[in-house]
Amino acid sequence: MASIQQGPNGPVLVLKESALQQKGKDAQQNNIAAAKLVAELVKSSLGPRGLDKMLVDSLGDVTITNDGATILKEIDVQHPAAKMMVEISKTVDNEVGDGTTSSVIFGGTLLAKAEELLKKDVHSSTIIDGYQAAAEKTLEIYSELSKKIKPDDRESLIKIATTSMQSKLISEDSDILSKIVVDAILSIVTKKGEDYSVDLENIKVEKKSGGSIQDTQIVKGIVLDKEIVHSGMPTKIDKAQIALLNSALEIEKTEMSSEIRISDPTQMQMFLEEENRMLKAMVDKLHDIGVNVLICQKGIDDIAQHYLAKNGIMAVRRVKESDMIKLGKATGGRVISNIDDLSEKDLGSANLVHQKKVESDKWVFIEGCKHPQSVTMLIRGGSQRVIDEVDRSIHDSLMVVKDVIEKPEIVAGGGAPEAFAASQLKDWADNFDGREQLAIKKYAEALEVIPLTIAENAGMDPIDTMANLRAKQNQGRKWTGIDAKNTKIADMLSIDVVEPVAVKEQIIKSATEAACMILRIDDVIAVSGGSGGAGGMPPMG
Repeated sequence: MASIQQGPNGPVLVLKESALQQKGKDAQQNNIAAAKLVAELVKSSLGPRGLDKMLVDSLGDVTITNDGATILKEIDVQHPAAKMMVEISKTVDNEVGDGTTSSVIFGGTLLAKAEELLKKDVHSSTIIDGYQAAAEKTLEIYSELSKKIKPDDRESLIKIATTSMQSKLISEDSDILSKIVVDAILSIVTKKGEDYSVDLENIKVEKKSGGSIQDTQIVKGIVLDKEIVHSGMPTKIDKAQIALLNSALEIEKTEMSSEIRISDPTQMQMFLEEENRMLKAMVDKLHDIGVNVLICQKGIDDIAQHYLAKNGIMAVRRVKESDMIKLGKATGGRVISNIDDLSEKDLGSANLVHQKKVESDKWVFIEGCKHPQSVTMLIRGGSQRVIDEVDRSIHDSLMVVKDVIEKPEIVAGGGAPEAFAASQLKDWADNFDGREQLAIKKYAEALEVIPLTIAENAGMDPIDTMANLRAKQNQGRKWTGIDAKNTKIADMLSIDVVEPVAVKEQIIKSATEAACMILRIDDVIAVSGGSGGAGGMPPMG
């Protein structure tokens, strides 16, 4: 419907005829309903006993996952308020890697609790002020609650990686995989003064179906999904001296179009011989400085391949630029554009370079680099679906270990910090004498949705569990949380369920900001007039 305002000389048409407008409480309720629906979608995926979702796209490709960010990315959300909930999960995924499902559930619950207050005529601005004050207080509580660790403490990092894997498909193999994740990160960590930093770009992840998840391995070097260019070349070289070339090992063609007129057959022969001589000179140059492995970003001429094989040099061509950069970091070599500039100090080194059959393909493994600044994780699994989910789980695990190294503070998992913060907030809310007190108490109730959902997904009785949990925490056992694996309440720190404070803080910040933004909206104007407008919530994709 168009927006019509009655003027002194008849109606004034402000928006075009097809525009849809929804005002005041209707707009708020519609937006809150959409956000709650998104939270409901992922609610059953939270925790170690969370269930997976099977997503089928328009092409028939299947994704099986319980990663909140992946679920919401794969489904085509149309409603504008629902899209904001999807953005929370993307932000949390990009910033800290884990906690995507928690942030969406928490954001949805904040809005559900706000709706209760709106029905009691509490103004949305008052709710927003209360929520923002509660969020700041929660961050303070987390900061006081957190336990500092050493950033290079391998045992603590393994516990964090294992906790991240507990809610994933790979939980059964978390003992092996968490060690691989921590070793991979500790290989590439850089120290600047007192601070540590990790660039996950330096970890190359290769996936290949076959074997089982337990066959996943870390290679202290780089794995290239290419095979050696010539059958006459050696397939295994010890004590490799590696040249990294990002130009073609071919005769360069001229920029302008040109032709050569040949009047004598001997001239033709001389012309071909000169080409051969130039290629041989290039290969001789490599051989003279001790190169026995050549990695080339572009093509290698057939004749050059022949000479390389003759000199016992192993060569790989058409390697991706990103892999060339990683190879430089792993082997200590320098990527050279012109073969004439190559010298002995530009070469990288590795203990072993060999071609190995992985399933039905031949791949080149560059292993045993001395101090590799870049490493490879080779993920194996029974099928492509399994491998894709293992890849997502390992990404989350790498991210949480990175978070702890960069901010070495941890809290217990299993909903313990949320339950503790909720009880603290309820006491703190009594200091406020206005309606903000109601908003802060609702914020505390919303925080409890995390342990509540973990308990529900584990098949525990939610009311008895929460009553028991509150009682234990009030007795001073602040690390008491939901041990979903054994369906009981336990001290989460004693059973090594730990999470980074950085993840918890990001969940609070993202969910609170999104909830406040949706509560500020009191008018939705959809000019297109098609689906996805404000005229009722469109299908959820």
